[in-house]
Amino acid sequence: MKRNTWKLALAALLAWPAWAASLYEPASYQPFTSDLRPRHVGDLITVMVYENASASTTANTSAGRDAGVGVDLHGPGKSYNAGAKTNNQIDGRGRTAREGRVLAQITVAIKEITPQGELVIAGEQLLEVNNEKQQIRVEGRIRPQDVSDANVVLSTRIAAAKISYAGQGDLADLQRPAWWQRFLTLFGL
Repeated sequence: MKRNTWKLALAALLAWPAWAASLYEPASYQPFTSDLRPRHVGDLITVMVYENASASTTANTSAGRDAGVGVDLHGPGKSYNAGAKTNNQIDGRGRTAREGRVLAQITVAIKEITPQGELVIAGEQLLEVNNEKQQIRVEGRIRPQDVSDANVVLSTRIAAAKISYAGQGDLADLQRPAWWQRFLTLFGL
């Protein structure tokens, strides 16, 4: 009887359908020998923002004009003279200089992967210290090969880059001209 039970149990196991899950999933497969650079929407990348921009413009303008008109009338025994003279001198000088520097580190997310394999990234960071808010925002496209082994890309390697750095708070308000100064500036005063 024991022998028949054993045979029945073995026959039942062999007849039972086998179920197994594969460890290989084609959609998320990455070989162990490959690098760990981000490749999927939602992966994070650190952007090192090193932007240094400066511009300078100088203009000198000088113009002058002299004009004169004179009339002499001679009549019997009398002579009349009339004249007008104008002198216009214009001398204008101007100089504009602007310099900006942004050094920051921000982690952004991959929003899209283009058909060419470029990674569309976007992210922002908000920092608030003593009622002063500083916000940095980065958007653009990068090539996967520009991402280092440490998962970092330089801002100079971002195509169609949109990098903004803005501040709000008491210090930013103090640096802004008063309303009446802005009004007078509209009229060139």
